Amino acid sequence: MKHILLVGLSLFAASFAAAKTTLRIGYFPNVTHAQAIVAKAMAAEGKGWYEQRLGPDVELQWFTYNAGPSAMEAVFAGSIDLTYVGPNPALNAYIRSKGEEIRIVSGSARGGAALLVRPGSGIDKPADFKGKKLATPQLGNTQDVAARAWLKAQGFKITQLGGDVHVLPTANPDQLGLFQQGKIDAVWTVEPWVSRIEREAGGKVYLEQNDVVTTILVARVGFLSSQRELVERFVKAHRELTEWIRANPEEARRLVQKGLSAEVKREIKLELIESSWKRLTFDSAIALPSIQSVVDDARGLGFIRDQVDLSRLLAIPQ
Repeated sequence: MKHILLVGLSLFAASFAAAKTTLRIGYFPNVTHAQAIVAKAMAAEGKGWYEQRLGPDVELQWFTYNAGPSAMEAVFAGSIDLTYVGPNPALNAYIRSKGEEIRIVSGSARGGAALLVRPGSGIDKPADFKGKKLATPQLGNTQDVAARAWLKAQGFKITQLGGDVHVLPTANPDQLGLFQQGKIDAVWTVEPWVSRIEREAGGKVYLEQNDVVTTILVARVGFLSSQRELVERFVKAHRELTEWIRANPEEARRLVQKGLSAEVKREIKLELIESSWKRLTFDSAIALPSIQSVVDDARGLGFIRDQVDLSRLLAIPQ
């Protein structure tokens, strides 16, 4: 009888575990992805924001990426269900899949991106960028497209592999060292790397993007179709967390500092987070007009060639 009872309990436990829904979420170890970093840090302290709101039947799994194109490949592969990402990679994925794979479900952050130049680079005015090396996080990511669009607007011929200015896709962690060694002349990146390059390498902020959409939250269409109620609950919790971050900046910065330090396995100074915070606005609102300029820039650079129907891009009413 005891053996039968144990077997029954084991079967019940297995059935309970199988009934759990796994929600896989991507993000980058950047201050611009504060909601994800804060949520993970809260969970590590035993007060998980999403865990409390989604309930015990949902298991969260977090995955980190360097930049948007990598996260979009993970979406295409079905490896993640939601991800915090910049608007350009999300748009590229939407267009590449003819609107079948990606939906924007919420806004997340604005600002926090900037162009910095190296002391001694000889860059004082736009014309001085000719022949220089400018690093961006990844080909086709939001800062890469912004950099190329800005350079084109200054009259430079820009190609993926050359042109008047050498735009070099370089992972964020590698940019600082190359900047310090004088191997690149400028960087277009996001926080906390803007503040790190400014503080640790004497980088001069040449141009800031204070109000552009930096981060959005997107869903994989297959997951959204099968688990729409869960996605809507997550989005609701994300919007509430965004408001909490706005209302509690000091505690939010502490959690971001703790979360980023754990992610990169070394202490990130709180002063760096505070410096980054000044350039950012956390906002869950998103509207199609704010995306249209991104489409126009990407089309002008050849990243988008076909006409784009954005009518299906936003999935959940704001």
